[in-house]
Amino acid sequence: MILYLHGFRSSPLSMKARLMAGRMHALGRDAEWLCPQLPASPKAAIALALALVESVPAGQLSIVGSSLGGYYATWLAERLACRAVLLNPAIVPLQDLDKHVGVTTEFHSDKPFEFKREYIDELRALSVARITAPQRYFLIAATGDEVLDYRDMVAHYAGARQQLIQGSDHGIAEFADYLAPVLAFCGIEDGAR
Repeated sequence: MILYLHGFRSSPLSMKARLMAGRMHALGRDAEWLCPQLPASPKAAIALALALVESVPAGQLSIVGSSLGGYYATWLAERLACRAVLLNPAIVPLQDLDKHVGVTTEFHSDKPFEFKREYIDELRALSVARITAPQRYFLIAATGDEVLDYRDMVAHYAGARQQLIQGSDHGIAEFADYLAPVLAFCGIEDGAR
């Protein structure tokens, strides 16, 4: 089972989520793919994620998280002892998201939502100072990320499998090139290497 967690202001309509969903569909594994629209509240987002995977054994669960979804995926992987793939993950979103308090829109629909000041404290409660089992993590970080510093990611996931992309961007425009290794890490061989 793969649980995909999108980033701040993103959705299941993001390029990476659509690529993964399409590949899972092509493999006939739709039943092993979850990609919910996450609420703005970090506490509610985590509650939703936990509810979706509560009956999935840790050894059969992989969480893929992009940006803020990577921050959530790390907390969940530590709590559930499952695998996690982090795509340009946020490490300390408190400092980055403080400037987004207020009403904003989702990238893929222009649907408005409110990011409340109390959500900063909810984020703080999900902080993971240090990962405990680096072998359960696969980091994909782009040096050209215009939103987050890849060096923070590399340091935070020290000892984990890491794929450093020279250049690229926060959205990892060439994510299709990394789809097969991401799925393989999640225990899904797709034969498209």
